[in-house]
This record gives sequence, C-alpha cells and structure tokens, in this order.
Amino acid sequence: MRITHPDRIIDPSTGLTKRDLVNYYAQVAKRILPHLVRRPVSLLRAPAGIQHQLFVQKHGDTLKIPGLKELDPAFDPEHPPLLEIDSLKALIGAAQMNVVEFHTWNATTRSIEKPDRMTFDLDPAEGLAWPLMLEAAQLVRTFLDELGLQSFLKTSGGKGLHVVVPLTPRDDWDTVKEFSKQVVQHIATVVPARFVSKSGPRNRLGKVFIDYLRNGRGASTVAAFSARARPGMGVSMPCSWKELPSLTGGAQWTIVNAHERLEAGADPWAGYAKTRQTLTAAMRKLGLGR
Repeated sequence: MRITHPDRIIDPSTGLTKRDLVNYYAQVAKRILPHLVRRPVSLLRAPAGIQHQLFVQKHGDTLKIPGLKELDPAFDPEHPPLLEIDSLKALIGAAQMNVVEFHTWNATTRSIEKPDRMTFDLDPAEGLAWPLMLEAAQLVRTFLDELGLQSFLKTSGGKGLHVVVPLTPRDDWDTVKEFSKQVVQHIATVVPARFVSKSGPRNRLGKVFIDYLRNGRGASTVAAFSARARPGMGVSMPCSWKELPSLTGGAQWTIVNAHERLEAGADPWAGYAKTRQTLTAAMRKLGLGR
C-alpha cells in the first residue's frame, strides 16, 4: 500500500504522521466498516494537520476518493449526493485524503426516514472530575433500563462518553428526537446536580451536558473505531458496561494503543446487532402517549 506524503505530521503533540493514520485504518478496517456501511457519512479532513483548519464534507461534489460511494440524491434534495464508505478501498482512500474522523447518521439507507439507533453524547464541563463522568454514564444507563431500553457504551475519543440505544427502525426522526429530548430533560430535572439539558459553558458548569440533538435528521455522531482530530489522536472505542468503572478517559485508546485492545479479541458489543426494541413502552412510561 503506497502512502502519499507518509511522513507529514498530522498531530504535532505526538509526532503522529499520515502513515500512522492510514496504517491505523487499515488495521481496524474489519471493525469500523460495519459501522459505516449503508450510512450517510460526514468526513472531517485535516489537510495541514489537526492543529490547522479542519474541513467537514458530507457531499460528493468535490471529493475524489477511490471507491467512495455516492448515495441516492433523494436522501438530501437540492444538494450534491450524500456519501458512504462501504469498502476497504474507500476507507483507505479517505485516510489518504487526510480524513481523520468518520461521522455517521442514525439511520441506514435501507430505511433512511426511520432511525435504527438513538445516541446520547455525554459531554462534561471543563475540568469535571472523571469519576463524575463514570457516575453520569451509569445513571443514564440505569434510567434507560427502567424504560426497558438496552444501551451500549463507547468512549467518544475526546472528553466524554456515548450511550447508544439500538432501535428497530419504526419511528420517524421527529419522534425519536423528541423522545431523546424528553429523556434528557427528565434526567436533568431529577438529578440537577449532575446533569444539564442545555448546551453552553455557563449552563453546564460542574455538570454533564447530555446532547440529544444528534438524533435529528442529518445530524451525525463519530463512528465506533473512528480516530479523532484532537491532540493524542484518541479513538471512539466500544466498551462493555462492566468495563465502565475501569475507564480512565474518553481518549483512553488512541491510534497508537488501540491494537492492544483489539488483540484481546472479545467484542463488547457482541449483542448489539441482535437487539430488537422499539420506543412504544418507553414512551408510555415517560408519559408521551402511544
């Protein structure tokens, strides 16, 4: 595999190069592709390194990446086609074009108007003690359990954690987004010392903001196993709930040490694809009708 400009530094804080990034994605291709296939993707590019201007691209008007797939224009009318990464060729081609991060929709092209997951992004206030983040994630999980919804955990690759709820594609975007909003507002009301439902540094001082806006149509979240364009090049890594107490940070795994975890073999999300659940009963418990 020939890498153009392999020694170009993409993270000055660590000296990591383009070669390191491309090699990482080649290494995790079998892990990350199932999270990319059949989903519209947004690509975060760092042509001059992550310390310089970053570019987000979600349409195929200017990118020339071998193997990159253009989706049905009807998915996003009046715009160039949305994009999909569905092969090793496209994944490595994207990394060659300085794509660091891959962000995907909460729905697949099989049923683009019916989300198949719901994401809660736990974003801590600046300086929040990490044990409080662990407590926050456990509280969110407990509440979702009470609603009868199974959830899965991953690091964000940045400062926080993501709680992901797989769904049988049945409800539309507005329904899923409104439900997620009600969940967040309820948690923030019941545990105001720990959570806030409004973004902004002033609102979340000493607290965790639970971002539910990622559940709207066209919104996206960094994919599992994607690297992050941040100092250290953290990775968004799936974890089991049993591992939660031992996590040391949202960027615990990076493109340098991720192989140590992958070589362990066990899949913490082994039951994800087989999870079948809808929001019907949970909506009743939240008093949202149905």
